[in-house]
Amino acid sequence: MPTRAIPYVKALVHIACLLPFLYLIQQYRSGALALQADPVLSITHTTGYWALFLLITCLAVTPLRRLHPKLANLIRFRRLLGLYAFFYATLHLATYVFLFSGYDLPTVWAGVSGGHFGAIVDQWKLVWPTILDDLKKRRFIQVGLFAWFLLLLLALTSPAFMLRWMGGKNWRRLHSTVYVAAIAGCIHYWWLVKTHVRTPMKDTIFLAILLLARIVWVILKQRRKPGVTPQSRVPMQAA
Repeated sequence: MPTRAIPYVKALVHIACLLPFLYLIQQYRSGALALQADPVLSITHTTGYWALFLLITCLAVTPLRRLHPKLANLIRFRRLLGLYAFFYATLHLATYVFLFSGYDLPTVWAGVSGGHFGAIVDQWKLVWPTILDDLKKRRFIQVGLFAWFLLLLLALTSPAFMLRWMGGKNWRRLHSTVYVAAIAGCIHYWWLVKTHVRTPMKDTIFLAILLLARIVWVILKQRRKPGVTPQSRVPMQAA
């Protein structure tokens, strides 16, 4: 990919990544979302699916760029895809907190409009026991929240100045946990759906392939290292 084409391709990637979000907004404004059997569940599934899809796509960048030197510029899109994965993961979490848990957004909006900003905290106090109870009982929420916290750390440390501040070694060690976040995301998906549903299978297979590719790359890289020639030992001279 020519370097001069990168800004234009990035613009297309931005548009492609925003399309699911814009589609949800269009569905809401047209009233089509409200006509669905469970609008909140539809938003939850859409945001969760795109969070996991973009995260796995982000992980696919490095193996793909290693296939040919002409694909080296793909690395320019990895951070962008990772941040969009975090964006949809945050929307996924926000859907649960503000729509599914019983958080009364119309009441909060009315309170804020009237100058009563404490309504935000008041509603949070009302739903917090429910959220905490769900967190204790539902393991898919536990692993999903764990994945989101990892993505939050990766998003906060993604700027270049954070790389300089942390040091390359520490930064790379932290950002290798993106694989842990992806695995947790797949587990969250499996534990969320019903037992006979196999929808998460394709995401799990793609992730397994990417993990295998990384393992193979590490093994090949270790084998390519030149061996250390043993130094000849000098016998001790007698005193």
